[in-house]
Amino acid sequence: MTVLETEMPAAADWGPFGRPLFDSPDARALSRVGVVDVGSNSVRLVVFDGAARSPAYFYNEKIMCALGAGLSETGHLNPEGRARALAALRRFQCLAEGMGLPPLSVVATAAVRDAEDGPDFCADVLRETGLKIWVIDGREEARLSAQGVLLGWPGSYGLVCDIGGSSMELAEIHGGEVGKRVTSSLGPLKLRDIKGGRRGRKAHIAAVMDDLHAEMGKQNDRLFLVGGSWRAIARIDMARRGYPLKVLHEYRMSAKDVRATLKYIDKRDMEALRAETGISAARMSLVPYAIDVLNRLVKTFKPKDIAVSSYGIREGLLYEQMPQRLRERDPLVEASRFAEAKDARIPGFGKTLYDFVIPLFNNGPHTKKRLIKAACLLHDVSWRAHPDYRAEVCFDNATRANLGGLKHSERVFLGLALLHRYRNKRQGTAFEYLYDLLDEKGQKEAEILGKAMRFGAMLMVSNTDSIGKLKWQPRKKHLTLELPRAAEPLFGEVAEARLSSLCDALEAECKVKVVG
Repeated sequence: MTVLETEMPAAADWGPFGRPLFDSPDARALSRVGVVDVGSNSVRLVVFDGAARSPAYFYNEKIMCALGAGLSETGHLNPEGRARALAALRRFQCLAEGMGLPPLSVVATAAVRDAEDGPDFCADVLRETGLKIWVIDGREEARLSAQGVLLGWPGSYGLVCDIGGSSMELAEIHGGEVGKRVTSSLGPLKLRDIKGGRRGRKAHIAAVMDDLHAEMGKQNDRLFLVGGSWRAIARIDMARRGYPLKVLHEYRMSAKDVRATLKYIDKRDMEALRAETGISAARMSLVPYAIDVLNRLVKTFKPKDIAVSSYGIREGLLYEQMPQRLRERDPLVEASRFAEAKDARIPGFGKTLYDFVIPLFNNGPHTKKRLIKAACLLHDVSWRAHPDYRAEVCFDNATRANLGGLKHSERVFLGLALLHRYRNKRQGTAFEYLYDLLDEKGQKEAEILGKAMRFGAMLMVSNTDSIGKLKWQPRKKHLTLELPRAAEPLFGEVAEARLSSLCDALEAECKVKVVG
C-alpha cells in the first residue's frame, strides 16, 4: 500500500485549512491529466500530476507552429504550420498512450475557429490521431483562462488578460467567480498585418481597446497577464531591472515598469536582447507588437498593479474538472500536504509541528499562517539531500518550485524558514542575493519559524504524539516550553541548544516545565 492510499490519522480539528482532500476519489481522478492547447502560435501538451488542487507539471512540451500566420490575408491556416501542428498532435497522442493517460482534452482557439479550413484541419486530426478537438469561441477562451488564474489565486479580484497569437481576451474575476468576458483581434500575428506601420497599428490598438473598455467597464483591481508574449515581456522587464529571481509566475510590474520596458525594447537590438533573455526567435518576433498592446491596455484600464500568471487555459481545463470543495482549497497548502505525504519520514507530523509553533505567531494574519502551515508540512521532505547541502536545497526548492498562490517575497520567506530549519545562520549561502526580496522583519520572522521547527523536529516521534506546548509572551519577551513527561527523554543537549537558539532569535528568556 502506498503512502497516498493510507488513511490519514483521525484528528478532531484540522484547523482553518481543513482535512487533506488529495486522497479522495474525486481528487485522485485528477492526479494525472493531459491537456493540449492548439493555439495560433504554438501547440502545447501539458500533463498534470500530483495534488489535484496544485498539480505539478509531469510533462510539458511546446511546438511553435504559427498556425495563424497570414490568416488575415488568406483566410486559411498557415500550410507549414498546419503540417507541423498535425505532426505535433500525432506525437502527443503517442506520448499519452505511452504514459497510460486518460483521453487527452484538446482545445483550439482563434486560428482554428477563424480559418476557413479549420473544420478540415480538425477532421484530419481526428482521422490520423483519434483526437477530437474542442474549438472554443473567444468568450469561452476567456473563461477558461480566468479559471486558470483562479487555480493559482483562489478568490482573486481583477482583470485577466490572455494574449495569444491571433486574439486577446479579457475576463473579470471576483470572489472566485468569472464575470464579464470579451474577445478581440489584438493578437500579434494579426497586428503584423495592420496597414500604416507602427503609427497605424497603435491607432488600431487604441480604438479596439476603447471598445473593450466600454464593454468591460471600470477595472482598477489587479491585472493578471496570461500568455507567452506577456511572459516574454516579463523576462525582458526582469533583465532591465536586474531582478534576481527568474520565476515568472506572480512576477509583479507597475504601469511605470511597462513604460520603461517599452522604451528599453525600442532602444535595444532584438537579437542581442533575445540572446540575453533566452526568448525563442519565434516569440521575440511578436514582442514589439505585444508591448504596444500592453502599454495601451495599462493606460486604458489603469490597474492598481500587474501580476504575471503562468497559469492559463490549460490549467483552466483542469480547474473545470474540479469539484467546488477542491476549488476552494489553498493550492499552496494542498501541494505542501501532498509533498509531505509522498516524501516526509513521518507523514502527518507537519500538523503537529504547526500546532506547536503557531503560538509564536498567534497575532499574525491568515496570509502569514498559511506560509507557516506550508513550512511545517515541508520541513522534512528534503531529508534525503546530503546534510551539507540540505538547507540550500530547501531554499532553492521553495523559491523556484512550481507552486501556486505565492508572491516572490513569500517564496523567500518560505525558503528562509526551511533554510533555518537546517542551519542557524543564513549568511554564507549561494542565495544571499535573493534575501532582499523580503524585508528585514520578514527575514527575522522566517528565522524564528525555522528555528522553532528545528527545535520541534527534535521531539518528533510519531504524527499523533503530543510534543508539548510553547507559551509566548511577546511583551515580556518570555517563552515557556511545557514538555510532557513522556517526551522528557527527547530533550537532550542538542534539543536544549536548539531551544536556546530559538530564544536568542526571539531575544527572550526561556523556561522549561515538565508536565503530566
